[in-house]
Amino acid sequence: MSLPGLTISTEHGQLTGHGLDGFYRAGRRLLARCRLRVAGREPLAVQAGMATADSARFVGTLRASPEPGADPDVIVERVRHADGRERITVCSAAPRSLRLPVEVTLGTDLATMGAIASGAAGPELTATVHDSGLRWSSAAAGSSSVTADPPPADALASAGLLRWEFELAPGGTATVELTVRLDGAGPLRPVGRAATSPLAPARATGDDPRIGPLLKTGVDDLRALLLRDPDHPSDTHLAAGAPWRCGRAPAEALAAARMALPLGTRLAAGTLRGLARTQRTGPAPLFGMIPGPLRDAGPHLPPVCTGTEATLLFPVLLAEARRWGMPEHTAEELLPAAERCLTWLRTAVGNGVYLPDPQPGGPVRSETQAHAHRAALLGADLLDAYGRPGGAELRQWAERLRTAFRERFWIEDLGGGRPAAARTADGALVPHLGSAVAHLLDTGLLGGGAQAPGLLDKVRTEQLARLLGSPAMDSGWGLRGLGAKEPGHNPFGHRGGAIRVHETAVAVAGLTHAGYEKEATSLLKGVLAAAESFGHRLPEMYAGERRTEGGAPLPHPAACRPAATSAAAGVLLMTTLAGIRPDAPAGTVRLRPMRSAPLGEIGLTDLRVAGAPFSVRVSRLGLAMVEEAADGLRLGA
Repeated sequence: MSLPGLTISTEHGQLTGHGLDGFYRAGRRLLARCRLRVAGREPLAVQAGMATADSARFVGTLRASPEPGADPDVIVERVRHADGRERITVCSAAPRSLRLPVEVTLGTDLATMGAIASGAAGPELTATVHDSGLRWSSAAAGSSSVTADPPPADALASAGLLRWEFELAPGGTATVELTVRLDGAGPLRPVGRAATSPLAPARATGDDPRIGPLLKTGVDDLRALLLRDPDHPSDTHLAAGAPWRCGRAPAEALAAARMALPLGTRLAAGTLRGLARTQRTGPAPLFGMIPGPLRDAGPHLPPVCTGTEATLLFPVLLAEARRWGMPEHTAEELLPAAERCLTWLRTAVGNGVYLPDPQPGGPVRSETQAHAHRAALLGADLLDAYGRPGGAELRQWAERLRTAFRERFWIEDLGGGRPAAARTADGALVPHLGSAVAHLLDTGLLGGGAQAPGLLDKVRTEQLARLLGSPAMDSGWGLRGLGAKEPGHNPFGHRGGAIRVHETAVAVAGLTHAGYEKEATSLLKGVLAAAESFGHRLPEMYAGERRTEGGAPLPHPAACRPAATSAAAGVLLMTTLAGIRPDAPAGTVRLRPMRSAPLGEIGLTDLRVAGAPFSVRVSRLGLAMVEEAADGLRLGA
């Protein structure tokens, strides 16, 4: 995948035309069927895998010699790229020359992914011979074509067939390259592969061999998910994930850009500019809000409004991006949009203390209060930095919220208590324990590398850490979305028990900042083990089954893979290990690595702080040392 291009196939490499199989551009299937036959047979698949985030390699074999024997003597390799190219290489290991016919049957319906997923795709279209290949046209969807190099010896439109005949000497090879295009569109130019990619090519090395592939794959996946704003091509943002969510999802785009700040601030700037253009400008109470769809919140609560989350994340991302080194002129350009988000927050709260979600009349969710509290404190910090009014008012409200939350959002029990998941409109507490409470530990970065205060006091933070580290929440593969002992728990539930990588990474970072490294380390090691099982390409979620000796995490059939938040979570996990806390406006960076050095020695290179390359190494003793940094950047105390 390399958006707006995406290819989906099974491990045997054939595009069958069934299900979601096909090559897509901007959500439309330009090619649904691409079946290869060599010497009249389909090669036997022996290996398949992702070569990079935007290419896959399939290897098959067959026996074509007339002599008796069981050993395959023809090797067929297919390398498929998300930009619409496929290279087919046939290699002979036979002792004598072989005459090999190679046939490819092609077809498409030009359907959208939504129509395919809902079963509403139409039949395949009739092909015509075009140039050195075939073409399909639809009045509603336009035309797509496949061209071949070298041109086929035969092209049969009625069967969608291209055919070559090759004479291969012993050890000889023949190659065919197919190119899929949308007629009238230029060549596909993936955003993330351009020389102007906004993401630095960070690398990780160390005693644990899993950290390098996890970070590299995460960066590659983020690049593959990059999209340009069509009306403002210099602005890029992340799609939520493939194959289901290849468009912009505001909350996920902001959350992923925030976790990816160690790779540079340009992605944050493009994401913020794009979302600022969607901000509501009408009268209150919607003025300043960033629109977003509803999202399932599990079995105990109604859907959550992702627009609320996005509106609260906007000033947080801007404030933290400035700490990581966003140019001042860019931050000032985006400040009015952040002020509008904060205006919406003050309006939505009104004379009360809590922020309901969705507005109005929704439940008062604990994670929404955490997002709002962080937005108020970091927003106030941002307003003060530019001499804008409103900071004092935001801090006063945040203080009132802290007091009210500590008094009214805690459920006492014999086990030490727990934070309520929410308060209903009539004031009743919703007691279930889920991974959303991890956001209570995500307080945000202030000046001087300090973490903002949180909604919980020290005693209750310790209790929350104990709960998150318990077997009911820590499955051994990561943090369950809903505790295993809670009513309605389902290990495959989107928000009812499945492990969500984003919230697990948030928990690891929050627990580490709060000083609870034992619990953080267990979750970290669980995610690393899961990542290894998934080829270091973490899906957005997987089943919350208990980890067993020799077992593997169960994939979730509806998960996006790659997904922006899970790819960026790898960046957050690595930088949490090193404890990087920059304050570019003050010209300082603090290092607060995990003291226990749970993965041994680690080195992170080619990050970005203050717009310049930044590298750090953490020893097995938990001591950090900067190896490369911007001129004038001082190591803070």
